[in-house]
Amino acid sequence: MNVQRGARDEWLAGPLGQILLEQERERVRSSLECAFGLYCVQLGGWGEPNAFLALARTRRTALIATHEVPGASLIAEPAALPLQSDSVDVMLLPHTLEFEPDPHQVLREAGRVLRGEGELLVLGFEPLGSWSLRDAFTSGGCPPGMRRTISESRLADWLKLLGFEVGAAERYLYVPPLRGLYTGQARGWLERVGRRAWPRLSGAYLLHARKRVHSMTPVRLRSRLRTAVIGIAEPAARRAS
Repeated sequence: MNVQRGARDEWLAGPLGQILLEQERERVRSSLECAFGLYCVQLGGWGEPNAFLALARTRRTALIATHEVPGASLIAEPAALPLQSDSVDVMLLPHTLEFEPDPHQVLREAGRVLRGEGELLVLGFEPLGSWSLRDAFTSGGCPPGMRRTISESRLADWLKLLGFEVGAAERYLYVPPLRGLYTGQARGWLERVGRRAWPRLSGAYLLHARKRVHSMTPVRLRSRLRTAVIGIAEPAARRAS
């Protein structure tokens, strides 16, 4: 596992990894512009430790990694977070679900620790996109060690079942993962054509969700309260008549 982590970090530091991180930083920057609060937490290392957290508008930030990395605030498993429930305002999962053995549990933990109306940002590779296809045909993976890819629609369904309000996905990386295509005018042309011709077949996506706040008053109790209010009001009405 340590070998895979080292290979992944090396890939992210290489040409394709830097292209990916550049585009993802721009998407995350835009999504975090209106995400405020006290704490922003990133689950899982992805590139430089402060690559995304430096963009947060919260008062404090923390990186929770699964292994020792520079800048990590805490070493823990994303599926079992040592954090209090309802304690985090913004949470970022940069491809975390694609490397963890139990992505459902990671999402459940994210829902547990987020405050009501807390923001969740998830970066993922689209299974039918060109970047996932390269991963399937690359020895060791691209990036190395990836266990799975999860489509944006499936992820949205999972989040809705956990009580999240899910926004429209922001899609990017319509250019295939070939370094030469990201120079000159080819990149811009391929991005424009891809967005028009096959909008759902991007290489990756960012999904933005918000934890819903449910009413704490049960339906039966609300009915009783309504009856009580009516009962109290009736004698005054009779006196008025």
